[in-house]
Amino acid sequence: MRPRNLMAVALSLVLASCAAVPGPVGKMRLAADNPVTRMDDAALRKVQLAAPQMLFWPSDMRSARFREMEQHFPGTHAAPARRVRKLPMGAQLTGLPESELEAYMAGQNLVGLIVVQNGKVRLERYRQGLTAGQRWTSFSVAKSLTSTLAGQALKEGFIRSLADPVTDYVPELKGSAYEGVTVEQVLTMSSGVRWNEDYADPASDVARMYSEPLTPGRDPALAFLGKLPREAVPGSKWVYKTGETNLVGTVVQRATGMTLTDYAARRLVAAAGFEGELFWMVDPVGANVGGCCLSLSLRDYARLGLLALEGGRGATGRGWFGRAAAAHYPTGSPGFGYGFQWWTYPGPWWGAQGIFGQGITILPGKRAVIVQLGNWPRASDRALRKAMLEFNARIESGL
Repeated sequence: MRPRNLMAVALSLVLASCAAVPGPVGKMRLAADNPVTRMDDAALRKVQLAAPQMLFWPSDMRSARFREMEQHFPGTHAAPARRVRKLPMGAQLTGLPESELEAYMAGQNLVGLIVVQNGKVRLERYRQGLTAGQRWTSFSVAKSLTSTLAGQALKEGFIRSLADPVTDYVPELKGSAYEGVTVEQVLTMSSGVRWNEDYADPASDVARMYSEPLTPGRDPALAFLGKLPREAVPGSKWVYKTGETNLVGTVVQRATGMTLTDYAARRLVAAAGFEGELFWMVDPVGANVGGCCLSLSLRDYARLGLLALEGGRGATGRGWFGRAAAAHYPTGSPGFGYGFQWWTYPGPWWGAQGIFGQGITILPGKRAVIVQLGNWPRASDRALRKAMLEFNARIESGL
């Protein structure tokens, strides 16, 4: 494999498996106190060199840097909510011996675990020096927050309809395989556009999407998407595509005229009642990374889960989460499905997940949210993800 392709594959795995990078956002209305970081050549080179290395950081480096991403990557911040949602302590979870809990957290290499039921904390643990006030990066968990912002944009009329052609918001894709694809089909990764998400293949789409040279005012990833062929009728086939998350972030930012951070600060932070500051990385064209690299505290991830569990609390239109959390398409594993950037699990569970062991799991039958923040040895691990779901079932049985 040539070095350039190796760099492209690594960069893609960081920014793509976490979720995709949105394209240019046109005329954004920037809050005076929260401008998008405009990267000079030195800063851009820092991102290009550091992002691929993120996958290969040793465990102790990940443990340190996942809680301080703003010191290593450019991004934007949103202030805490003026009225913080209180999370009082409830009755401690029973039926789970401390020794079993500690063994599980050690096996998963978790830094944080919280269980909130009926708005009260039933279990809360921190490891590896993480504190309640510190943030931890989310990776693909950010996709679900971007989806929530899409729901808010729909409610406010910035997005007129999910049946709108995506080219109404991203006209650069007119004449491409995305012609005739709807916003909803992008949200559900069912565009019918051919895509290869094999990170080990230097010729895959996910690898080549980030290998194009940067040109001022032009997002190379968006330009790459416009060259892809169609393999199925739009809406007929689900395939996990980094490019689809790319377009979700692009559509929201184009439609609102705001960065995702700024829009979240105006609409979502208050509804969720975040206690700490939100940090969101920006990409080489100056837009927030729509599907990745959001950092919140453990308790604020729980507040995000509660916001979803409770139907949005005004941050989205009525019924949004009923649609977003429904299994629009099966994903190939029995009982698992995909909604509007949310995963559905066997039974009534649904949630968000990211590489290295991040997860928000929503248990509607128990009115509960489980958040796990991890530092897995590998970015993706089926056995550890399976163990996470099994442990969540163990938690559910004690609620």
